[in-house]
Amino acid sequence: MNRVSVPTDPQGRIPENAAGGLLQIDLDALASNWRALREQAAGSETAAVVKADAYGTGIEQAVPALQRAGCGTFFVAHLSEAIRARAAAPGAAIYVLNGLLAGTGPTYADHDLRPVLGSSEEIEEWAGFCRAQGRRFKAAVHVDTGMNRLGLTVREGLVLKDRPELKDFEPALLMSHFVSAEESDNPLNRRQIEAFQAIRQTLPGLPASLANSSGIFLAAKPHFDLVRPGYALYGGNPTPDRDNPMRPVVGLEARIVQLRWIEPDETVGYNGRWTALERRRVATISVGYADGYPRSASNRGNSGETVLAGMALVAGHPCPFAGNVSMDLIAVDVTEVAGRVKRGDTVTLIGGTLTVDEVGRRAGTIGYEILTGLGSRYTRTYRGGEG
Repeated sequence: MNRVSVPTDPQGRIPENAAGGLLQIDLDALASNWRALREQAAGSETAAVVKADAYGTGIEQAVPALQRAGCGTFFVAHLSEAIRARAAAPGAAIYVLNGLLAGTGPTYADHDLRPVLGSSEEIEEWAGFCRAQGRRFKAAVHVDTGMNRLGLTVREGLVLKDRPELKDFEPALLMSHFVSAEESDNPLNRRQIEAFQAIRQTLPGLPASLANSSGIFLAAKPHFDLVRPGYALYGGNPTPDRDNPMRPVVGLEARIVQLRWIEPDETVGYNGRWTALERRRVATISVGYADGYPRSASNRGNSGETVLAGMALVAGHPCPFAGNVSMDLIAVDVTEVAGRVKRGDTVTLIGGTLTVDEVGRRAGTIGYEILTGLGSRYTRTYRGGEG
C-alpha cells in the first residue's frame, strides 16, 4: 500500500497547505505597540506582561522581540513561564505575579527571578530563604487596593515599612493592580490610586507600579515608576470607549474542508440548533473549540435571524456561523459568496473588522480569553521582530 506522508519542518510544524488553521503573529506590531505605550507613559519604565505564553503569541518569540525594542522588565504568572522567559531574555528583570509557592526559593535564585510577595507568609518565607543563603535577593511586594485576590491588605501595606523582614531581602518594587481601569469613569480607580499613593509615601525610594494597559490611559496618569501593559501589547483595545490606539498583532485563518448545500428545514451541527429556512450554502472549516475557538460563539437560531454570534470573513464578506462550534469544526453560512469560494480556501476568524475584541464580544466573552486560548494545532508564522 502506498503511504502519503505530510512533511514537517525541523521543529515539527505542519506546512501551511496541510494545516487546518493558520495563526499569523506580527512581532513588528508587538514592538510598535510597546513603543507606543512607552510614549504614553513617558517618564516611567514600560515593562511587558508575557504571561499565558505571551497572551498566546509565544514567550520564546515575543520576549526577544520586546527586549530588542527596549523592554527590560517582564511579568509572568507562573514560575514555569518565568524560566522560559529567562532563557529568552538573559539579563532582564522577571517577576512572577502569582507569588512564592512554598519551597520554591532555590528555583527563583537559580534563575535570577523575582517573586511578587502578596502575603505575610510569603514575605516571611522569602526573608528566611535569603537569610539562609546569606544574600538579599530581590522581590516585589504586592498590596491589594481593591481586587481582593492576592496581596497584602491596605492596612498591612501602611505598616510595611516596619517589618523587619525587609532588611533580609531587597524590595525592588511596590505594586498593586487596578480593578476597572478600562472603565475610565469608575470611581474605584481614584480610590485605588489614593490608597496606593498613601502606601507609597511610607516607603520613599521604593519604585512603584500600579498601571496595567488601560491604567496607562487614565486621565490621572497613575504611571508611577513602572507600568505593566499586557493586553494592549497584543492588539487589544485598552480604551474601550474610544478607538483602539494599538496595532493588531494576531491574525487567524481557517481552511475550508468541505462545501455543501443545505435544503430548507434541514439543521446543521450537534443538537440541530441551527435551521435553514431556505436553501443555503455552508462551508465547514477545520477549527473548533479544541483549537481555542470558544464554543460560546455558536449560532443557535436559523438562517433568517440576525444574532450576535461567531462570524468569519469569507472572500472579504462577513458570514455567520451555522450551528454549534464543535471540537474540530465550525460550519459557516457562505450563501452570500457561494460563487466565490471553494474547498481549500481560507477564511478569516481574527483579522480586519474581526478584531480580538469583536471576536470576544461575539462569543460573549473578552478578547483576553480569545488570545490566551489560541491552541497548539495551528501552523504559526511570525513576521518581523528583528529590532
